[in-house]
Amino acid sequence: MHQQNWTAEDPEPNGAYGFLFGAVSTCNRLIFQFEELANPLTDPFIGELKGLRAVYYMWLLDLFGNVPIVTSFADAEPNPATNSRAEVYAFVESELLASLPVVSSSVDGTTYGRVNQMVVQMALAKLYLNAEVYTGTAQWSKALTACNAIINSGNFSMESDYFANFNIDNGGSSEMIFAIPYDAVNATGLNWVMRTLSYINQQTYNLAAQPWNGWCTMEDFYNSYEDGDLRKGTPNTEDGPSRQRSNFLIGPQWDLAGKTRLTDAGTLASGVDPDGEPFTIRAHINELFPNAWREAGARVTKYEIEVGGQPDMSNDFPVFRYSDVILMKAEALWRTDPGSSEALALVNMIRDRVEAVPFTELTAENLLAERGREMFVENHRRTDLIRFGVYTDAWWEKPAQPECKELMPIPKSQIDANPNLVQNECY
Repeated sequence: MHQQNWTAEDPEPNGAYGFLFGAVSTCNRLIFQFEELANPLTDPFIGELKGLRAVYYMWLLDLFGNVPIVTSFADAEPNPATNSRAEVYAFVESELLASLPVVSSSVDGTTYGRVNQMVVQMALAKLYLNAEVYTGTAQWSKALTACNAIINSGNFSMESDYFANFNIDNGGSSEMIFAIPYDAVNATGLNWVMRTLSYINQQTYNLAAQPWNGWCTMEDFYNSYEDGDLRKGTPNTEDGPSRQRSNFLIGPQWDLAGKTRLTDAGTLASGVDPDGEPFTIRAHINELFPNAWREAGARVTKYEIEVGGQPDMSNDFPVFRYSDVILMKAEALWRTDPGSSEALALVNMIRDRVEAVPFTELTAENLLAERGREMFVENHRRTDLIRFGVYTDAWWEKPAQPECKELMPIPKSQIDANPNLVQNECY
């Protein structure tokens, strides 16, 4: 996936396609069941389900481009024909606009994790921000209008502490527009702690299970954070752990008490350890495979790790967050006026909070980079890179790819099952 060498037979695109259309089918089933009740009290819920279905279709539009539009459940066509990307865009827009006056205007515990008017506005803002990619026609003014609807609602504000958005108990964050409410026992599925930390870090946090030594960040991205940026934090040292909350875990690793230097002596893990037994996580990644160092790559600790925690975490995942609205508004202003002082001030609001040096001007490069730093591991990066025209450029361990790689393949297994589907270019 890193090298963009995926094919129509790989499991990742198939998994995404199946998940999203499974969600669409669930929405269609519930809409059908509510309509069968013929009870006016169900109308808000039907609108909410249609809004949620539109969000799923927005992600299908973004990932796959051309897909079938399926809105029926009881008499659904077994082999629906595909619709063009432009048609899917128009469908998503119309469904979101239709659901806007129907769904709840409340922003409180009754609508947390559900589609209310602010979630619909956020989805519209995302749709319009990427409209030029999806349809060939930019919609910056519409994106700005949707962002302003959220900002002017007064429902949200930036947290004074960036990391409050990612705490174990982050449900009260003033930035949370749309969240997946995870829970370590009752709503499992968020397991950053297992996916990113080293086996050794079980001792750092007294975890109930041993992590897998997996995901880390690219060295260039880690280095894009300037020293002093609270999101970057400070590395552990030979004198002890940093204890400073940050997006990354890096440096010599210590036990929970911060007294004992951890080593990987006797581990059965594959890979090379360049400095012997002492375990030091480093930003540098020597190679992607097959002999990547076990210590390579800063690990992801943006989502607070619970001491004594389980493999599943209780942090809620921010699907849509208010800081993104600020950055989207700034981009919409900048796209129409690159010298906009308001756009610059908005981006510097984001930087001021984390004690980063303010920008003196906005460019495509620093605006994209700041979106990356602020929205790190919140599932927006691929879409941002495509919108800024750099997704298929060469980067570390990846040569440049053809532009058609901006879309994922329609999975071969789906085309085998439904010959009316149309494969994307490149595959």
